Amino acid sequence: MTGWEMWKKGFDAWENETAKFLENVIRSPLVLGPSGALITAVMKAKTAGDKAKVTLLGMAGLATKHDQERVLHALNRLESRLMDLEERLEDRAAREEQAKKTLNGAAQPALEARN
Repeated sequence: MTGWEMWKKGFDAWENETAKFLENVIRSPLVLGPSGALITAVMKAKTAGDKAKVTLLGMAGLATKHDQERVLHALNRLESRLMDLEERLEDRAAREEQAKKTLNGAAQPALEARN
């Protein structure tokens, strides 16, 4: 057995025993309770910080995330309406062009009959 194989075998044994031990520790109520309380406290602090940031930005007259989303939604609606109007104009121009061709086609034989 080479030095590498021996070291690898020892490392694998250590890793397996450490994993078993840590799984038991992490599942322990003595660890879960305080860590859950810590996560709850951190999330409450984050929420309070976010609210304070929004209030501060609002007081400074700067746009908040909600304001930016509302404006973006309005811009998307305007863009959609503009695209609809462009399509309607293109359709109308095509219909008018077709009408002109139809009128010119019908008027041509009448002009030839006069001459």
